[in-house]
Order: sequence, then structure tokens, then C-alpha cells
Amino acid sequence: MELFTVIRREFVYISYYFMVQLRQIAFYWIWGMVAGSLVSVFAKDAIHNCFEKIRDKKWGVFGVILASLLGIASPLCMYGTIPIAVSFSRHGMRHDWLAAFMMSSVLLNPQLLFYSTALGGTAMSVRLVSCILCGIFAGLAVHFAYGKKPFFHFEGFEPRAGHDTDPNLLIRFLKNLGRNVRATAFYFLIGVLLSALFQRYVPADGFAELFGKSNEGFGVLMAATIGVPLYACGGGTIPLLQQWLASGMSMGSAAAFMITGPATKITNLGALKIVLGIKRFVLYIAFVMVFSLMTGLITNLLV
Repeated sequence: MELFTVIRREFVYISYYFMVQLRQIAFYWIWGMVAGSLVSVFAKDAIHNCFEKIRDKKWGVFGVILASLLGIASPLCMYGTIPIAVSFSRHGMRHDWLAAFMMSSVLLNPQLLFYSTALGGTAMSVRLVSCILCGIFAGLAVHFAYGKKPFFHFEGFEPRAGHDTDPNLLIRFLKNLGRNVRATAFYFLIGVLLSALFQRYVPADGFAELFGKSNEGFGVLMAATIGVPLYACGGGTIPLLQQWLASGMSMGSAAAFMITGPATKITNLGALKIVLGIKRFVLYIAFVMVFSLMTGLITNLLV
């Protein structure tokens, strides 16, 4: 009887925290879904056409800047980005520009950017700037390490037809929105549940001591490391990050998590291993870890 009372009490507490967190963050999730679908249906082709048009511009290595910005603007996931990159490569796109485009596209998209407003203006700005810079530095690394030699192995990949083909724009938008909701709703609710469990059972003081500025070097390293196994979907990590920041996580630790999480997401790694090969895949992992650590440490100095 006593055990049942304890279980019932804990269920009530967790349900309360869950509903509070859900009310706080549901608007941002819905807004992110709508904004992402709007970009995907009405602006995706324009973004990719813009990238295609810069191919013949004589911008040299500086093209990685625009390529990284367009990667952020692209609403596609990694499995959608690779076929696009295949098409670009076959039309003569430089691989350093492709590296910048793909790296930033892995890390951030319009949907996740809008959703990240739930974390506050500072966190969203840190995420946006760090992801753009990560794309730029990835492009620069490929440029200086490989020159004009090909970096990616796109053999066997074929561009695939998109889902957004309905002639009625409203129906096309609603179908895209439905796919986004189906793809993220489960992870969003899991993230809210984990946030409720964290709020109930993890002492805020101990968490702040581990991931706060007082322990910034180790805290950033730990945040970068836990980003690897914990990140399943961007939508699922926003509730957790919101609660972590409220509990004392430093902005640098959050920045490191926001880099390593999407960059080492299992589905992304599977696709990247195919187009990179084992040697370059290892270099990619090393680059992501080093960049996330440096980003976290510099963010803690500036923010």
C-alpha cells in the first residue's frame, strides 16, 4: 500500500511537470513545424537554385560562406541533402563549397532554428552563429587539405524525387506539415517527458556545478560527449536544453551539445559514412569534436 502511494505521488508530480513544460514549449514546436513547412514548400527550390547559380562564380574559397548560409536555409535532412549534393557535384560544384553546405545543413534548418527560439534569444543566436561558422570551417578544412581533389564519394547515389509535388499549394503545404509532425511528435513528447523527469529527480545545484561556468572546461567536454548518444531529434532536445539552461548549464556547454548532437546523430552518421569513406569519416568526427569544444569554451568567454 505504501509503495502504491509513493508511485501515485511520483506520477502526479511528473504529470504536473510534464504539463507545465508542454504548455511552455508547445507553441514553439508548432511554430517550428509551420515555419519549416512554409520554407520547404515555397522556398526550398529557390534556395537550391541559388546555390546552383553560384557554381560558376569566381569566388574561390570565399564561396564557403554563402554555401554555409544556404545550408542553414535548406529545410532538408541529411538523407534529403545528399541527393541534392550529388546533383550539385555532377554539375561541377566545388567540394569545399559542398562540405560547407552539407555541414551547416546537418546542424540546423529553418524548422529547428524557429523552434530554438524557445531557448531565448541568446541561445538561438549562439546556435545560429556557431552552425554557420562550423559550415565555413568545414569548407575551409576541405579546401586546404584536399584542394581540387574530390572529398566526397557520391557513386551509387541518385537524386530522388521530392514529396512536395501536389499541384495545389495549400494541399502540398498541409501534406508537408503532416510529415513534419509525424516525424517529430514522438521525439518532442519524449523530450518533454525527459525534461519533467530531470526537473523532478536531478538537483539543480549539482547540475550547475557539473555543467556551469565554474567547471567550464570539463562541463563543455561532458556536454559535447553526451550530445552523441542523447541526440535523436532536434525537436526532442529543445525541452531538455531549456530545462538544463534554467538549471545552470553554461551557454558554452549548451553550444557544444548543439553542435555534436545533430552532427553525430545516428541516422546522419550512417549516411555520411557512405559518402566519406572510413578515413574521412574519422576526420569528420574529430573535426566535430574539436570544433564543438572550441565553440563551447569561446562562448563561455563571450557570453
